[in-house]
Amino acid sequence: MLAQIVLFDEFDLLDVVAPFEIFTAAGEYCDGQITVELVSAEGARQVPSGLTGVPLPASGGIDLERADLLIVPGAAGKVNSDGPDAVPAILGRALETGLPDILGKALVKPGLTVGTVCGGSLLLGLAGLLADRPAVTHHLGMEVLAATGAVPIKARVVDDGNLVTAGGVTSGLDLGLYLVERELGPRIAHMVETLFEYERRGTVWLARGLEPAIK
Repeated sequence: MLAQIVLFDEFDLLDVVAPFEIFTAAGEYCDGQITVELVSAEGARQVPSGLTGVPLPASGGIDLERADLLIVPGAAGKVNSDGPDAVPAILGRALETGLPDILGKALVKPGLTVGTVCGGSLLLGLAGLLADRPAVTHHLGMEVLAATGAVPIKARVVDDGNLVTAGGVTSGLDLGLYLVERELGPRIAHMVETLFEYERRGTVWLARGLEPAIK
């Protein structure tokens, strides 16, 4: 199983590093049955993160033929340079690349799951890819997410089949652990959770079971 984590200019560093470490640790516990790569829409390059500009190397381009998991991070930017809507402005620049087209193809490819961390779901939403789909993002972006046509769910992780979204700055840990559990089983996820000394937050929301009588 191959997880590819997408880098774009001014991505949020923690959104990438958290699931990267989760998948890497999981690979150690299951004899390499999951591997992880950092990729970009443009191919191999040094990609600057937001806020401080610390770069990470994309080893190549997004490969939908090889990837089983495609993880999209959110963005981070300085308010004094981009104004109060710093993150949407950064995501808007990402929309001008080839990334939206690739993400659109990813969401209709059988066997491929797209995961998002924090503001990563806003990128998909702003690209018009989340119409009528339940999703979550950072709490400050929930109104923007709703405006894209998505169905905002106040949960730490929202599982909508081939789309799994997580909300919050540290939610890359929760997303990574949940996907490890879903794809590789709870014993591997438990070992990684124990290694990291981190307990996942909240109940994963899925559209099944009884609906609450009171909302």
